[in-house]
Amino acid sequence: MESRGNSSGRPPQKKSSDRPSTDRSSSDRSERPARGGSSSRPGAPRQTRDGSDPRGARPAPVDRDQSRLRPRIFEPDIPEEVTGEELEKTVRAELLSLSAENAKVVSRHLVCVNMYMDSDPQLAHKHGIAAAHHAGRLAVVRESAGYAAYRAGHYEIALKELRASNRISGDVSMWPVMADCERGLGNPLKALALAGSPEVKKLGKAEEIEMRIVASGARRDLGENDAAVITLTCKELKNESEEWSVRLRYAYADALDHAGRKEEAREWFIKCAEIDREEMTDASERVDQ
Repeated sequence: MESRGNSSGRPPQKKSSDRPSTDRSSSDRSERPARGGSSSRPGAPRQTRDGSDPRGARPAPVDRDQSRLRPRIFEPDIPEEVTGEELEKTVRAELLSLSAENAKVVSRHLVCVNMYMDSDPQLAHKHGIAAAHHAGRLAVVRESAGYAAYRAGHYEIALKELRASNRISGDVSMWPVMADCERGLGNPLKALALAGSPEVKKLGKAEEIEMRIVASGARRDLGENDAAVITLTCKELKNESEEWSVRLRYAYADALDHAGRKEEAREWFIKCAEIDREEMTDASERVDQ
């Protein structure tokens, strides 16, 4: 996962192997035609009983509840070379409940979510919207749409999508991202409530560490800098080999720095830099600050 800022204490997005493994602000609903297209499109035939012009204005159907018709959405173009086969087999398997045609459309949009997640988060978000529009009952699709919205900074939409995914699947792995969305919306207390919920006990170690980082950030949002340090004080700080080790050490050093404990912060920035071989953080630069 990748944070929204080196010092924010927020979890990052999954890549293809983490998040989303495979994450919407949409256009004005009043401007989107109902499913079936415009009622005044040229050449649209209509059967009549009174011999009137069959190409006359088509009345709205009276036997269907208009509130149940989904509006059309903007669907971004999909590159021709994207087939949908690029998705992991486990993800493609979850799309088997869809019609073959729909599954292909959804899978291609999901590939685009991954493709543009880093280079163009807003475009990835639009593909996430399109995928969820076609397959809103599938947890993996709502999860991907949620992560895409999160990366694009649309935290309210991300929360909606991730909550939907959780309701469908019961998977709580996205809990840290949901908590960070609450932080992004200016709700640190709600973020802490998620961090203290029973679901956290179901998290894997990586997600547990991310939740600690988010909770520490929420404490800082509230001006509780000492509590932020305590939240990250754990035995896992000794770990040097896991993927989350760098993030945990950096977040701990950053929390110490904000709490005014400059010497301790420098010590932990050094420890972070020692294992940050890919230079994912600016720990080495902050050693001398």
